[in-house]
Amino acid sequence: MNGHERHEKHERVSLDLGIFSEREEMEKGSLSDRVLACAVKVHKKLGPGFLEKVYENALMIELRKDGLFAEQQKGVPVYYEGEIVGDFVADIIVENKLIIELKAVSAFCGEHAACCMNYLRATNHPVCLLLNFGKTTLQIKRFVGESYIDSPETI
Repeated sequence: MNGHERHEKHERVSLDLGIFSEREEMEKGSLSDRVLACAVKVHKKLGPGFLEKVYENALMIELRKDGLFAEQQKGVPVYYEGEIVGDFVADIIVENKLIIELKAVSAFCGEHAACCMNYLRATNHPVCLLLNFGKTTLQIKRFVGESYIDSPETI
C-alpha cells in the first residue's frame, strides 16, 4: 500500500466516524464523568479554602469549556399533591439532567445527602453529584434517583 492509498483509507475512516455524533459523545464519557473531570480541574487549580461560590463560578467556566449546558442557582419548584408548596435553588443543573450540589466544608454530613435525595425527588432528574471542595482531595458522592436506579442510561 503506497502513501496515497493509506491517506485515502484514513480519510474514509475519519468520514465514517464523523457521521456518528453519538459515538463522539460516548468517547467523551458519561455526563457524570465529564462533570467530574471539570470539578477535578477546578479543585486542582484552586485547592481547598475558598467559599462555595468561588468553586461554583469556576466550575461553570469549566462546564462551558467542555461544551455542556449548565444553569447556575436555578430555582426549582417543589410540588405536593400537584400544587407548588415551595422551591429550592440548585447550585448547578447540567444538561437539564444532572444536579450538582457544591460544598466547601471539612466533611459531608447527613443533611447534605438528604438534600441531594430531596432534589432528585423534586425534579425527577436521574443524578445528583455532591462535591466537596473543602478538603485537600475533592470529595464526591453520586446519588441516583429512585426511578433511575435500574435504568441502562448512562448519566
